[in-house]
Amino acid sequence: MKFIVAPDKYKGSLTGKQFCGIVEKGIRRVFPNAKIVHMPLADGGDGTMEVVKHYLNASTQNTIVRDPLFRDIESGYLISKDKKVAFIEMSEASGYKLLKKEELNCMRTTSYGMGQLIAHAIQQGAIEIVLGIGGSATNDGGMGMASALGYQFLDKKGNELSPIGENLVQVERIDVSNVLQGLKNVEFKVACDVNNPFYGKDGAAYVYAPQKGASPEDVVFLDKGLQHFAKLVQEQFGIDVQQIPGAGAAGGMGAGAKVFLNATLTSGINLIKEMADFDKAIDGADWIITGEGKLDGQTLSGKTIDGVVQSAKRKNVPVAALCGSVAVSVNEINAMGLDYVTSILNEIGTLDQAKSNSPGNLELASYNFARLLQQAQK
Repeated sequence: MKFIVAPDKYKGSLTGKQFCGIVEKGIRRVFPNAKIVHMPLADGGDGTMEVVKHYLNASTQNTIVRDPLFRDIESGYLISKDKKVAFIEMSEASGYKLLKKEELNCMRTTSYGMGQLIAHAIQQGAIEIVLGIGGSATNDGGMGMASALGYQFLDKKGNELSPIGENLVQVERIDVSNVLQGLKNVEFKVACDVNNPFYGKDGAAYVYAPQKGASPEDVVFLDKGLQHFAKLVQEQFGIDVQQIPGAGAAGGMGAGAKVFLNATLTSGINLIKEMADFDKAIDGADWIITGEGKLDGQTLSGKTIDGVVQSAKRKNVPVAALCGSVAVSVNEINAMGLDYVTSILNEIGTLDQAKSNSPGNLELASYNFARLLQQAQK
């Protein structure tokens, strides 16, 4: 039998690579001679960097950049051997993982460090840059990133503003006279796993700012700033960012990448599948085994499992999902197109206990799934 093991990570518990190894162990207890292909995937959120490295055979390039609070840190990105293709994960320079809980405050944070990584990659010779924008600590509309590339954001008196979320509402003009030479010669792609608009009740501030330290009053203020910024961008660049699906991703970075980098926003999982040549790899497979930490209503919104199912259905390959927890109904499972779904949890306990037990529970779930297949063959 041929199995493709193609999971996302179990956040805070297992990487996609670890998932693949554990599932293989469980399957081989039943089918010792099976062909098992490891294809860890991601949808553009944090953790995508490890997956990209797996497929691009890229090396890590390190440099000093500013963190979300403008402090110097060492950060890095991936670059191909010929230096032509780079992959930059926003969370490595501008992510909430870089801050203590009490430091989270997207009124004051910036995406400047991400822009520094982009500038560094261009200096190395990159002509194609893929951006993963999950896990950000910011709500600055991409202003910080653009500032690091030479854009200047000026208030009504012509003074340059610090590129933070709090100052979006004060921007009256964007000076493009000092933009980094060569920027226009680079092709940018953004791995985006959400479709939120730039502002409004489903936009960057209302949906994501609270988890980045914003109070209810801050959220209202930030949303007004995003509306103001969007109006200015339309007047100056002729781009209506509110009409761009995914513009609100990563605190408005989706829009910022489109406006300041002329980037293409695309499904993160589709970008990764393309890198992995996934659709070709699944030819002749008997089963695809996927998984994520929690299977829920968000899974159909451009997440990894949704991308796996789309490819699988075109090739008539059944899909099994082994997940940390399952929070969907039978009807929802059928709507997702999954052929087998299970939670790997075996006992009641805390979240930390569940995470620490994931390796053993996943191996058991894989073994039990393989035994079912074995019985079906008799």
